[in-house]
Amino acid sequence: MPRIENTIVIGADARLVFDLTNDIERWSEIFDEYSGAKVLSEEREGRWTEIVFELTNEEGASWRSWRILDHRGLVAVAERRDPLYPFRYMHLRWSYEPVPEGTAMTWVQDFELDEKFPVPLETVLERMNTHTRHNQAGIKRKIESGDVRP
Repeated sequence: MPRIENTIVIGADARLVFDLTNDIERWSEIFDEYSGAKVLSEEREGRWTEIVFELTNEEGASWRSWRILDHRGLVAVAERRDPLYPFRYMHLRWSYEPVPEGTAMTWVQDFELDEKFPVPLETVLERMNTHTRHNQAGIKRKIESGDVRP
């Protein structure tokens, strides 16, 4: 199973980083790639929140996903749902660990490509790693500079 895993240290409190990066409706502000982010449903019970949402990228493509937030453990798990293509599945796990410099934010993506997708796996892995690192660096810059605030 292909996996992408990237970590970045952000000079801010882990709770703040967790809350900002899991505020789906602000993703078009936090990420460079989304022109739209819409929460379709959100249910919170104790330490857990379940969110169903729709994202639209800059090219106009949209898809739905779900996300479960563990507010105590500072972990988010998610899965892309509809449409899945170009994936057979896409599972994500974001974790936030307090470190002396602030927060180590780790994103793990486990996935499998649809057999009809024409791009070789090695190319997809390279693109996804580049893309993830770009997003993490942008979030770091926006949080540390104060461009994104709670």
